[in-house]
Amino acid sequence: MVEDAGDFAGEPDAFERLWTPHRMVYIGGQDKPADASESQCPFCRAPGRDDAEGLIVHRGTTAYVVLNLYPYSPGHVLVCPYRHVSDYTELTAEETVEVAELSQLSMQVIRSVSAPPGFNLGLNQGEVAGAGIKAHLHQHVVPRWGGDANFLPIVAQTKAVPQLLGDTQQLLAAAFADAVRTR
Repeated sequence: MVEDAGDFAGEPDAFERLWTPHRMVYIGGQDKPADASESQCPFCRAPGRDDAEGLIVHRGTTAYVVLNLYPYSPGHVLVCPYRHVSDYTELTAEETVEVAELSQLSMQVIRSVSAPPGFNLGLNQGEVAGAGIKAHLHQHVVPRWGGDANFLPIVAQTKAVPQLLGDTQQLLAAAFADAVRTR
């Protein structure tokens, strides 16, 4: 009799599998707001939480930096305006400048913490452009390393992130505080 593979989930075996069950909530749509209202928006709710709980690594005047809950790589952050706005053209001049400055600062901080040789920066405008949460503008700052796009995303639609989000939040928050202090 063949046993259900689920019976062995997480148990060590000869295949040394990498289990990433936390990704299933993202695939299933959990944490994506059912509507576009501010009360349902995770980017509007996060600043009301303490930094560790909200995964916030830096707070600015009109925008803040938060860890991506479902990162593409360790240190993947999002730069979000506090204001609930969906389109880049709707940002005020002050918000545009701060989102750009915080994106630059994020790159500097991530480099000081983990020295990635490259980055992807991007704003996904609209669902067809890949915006997971299209109601609230957010800039992705994604550190990249040689070989970080390996067989896992291609074969298993899985990305292995070797650091807990809480640990990443603590490292980056301390580095942001140092970077701002020395500016």
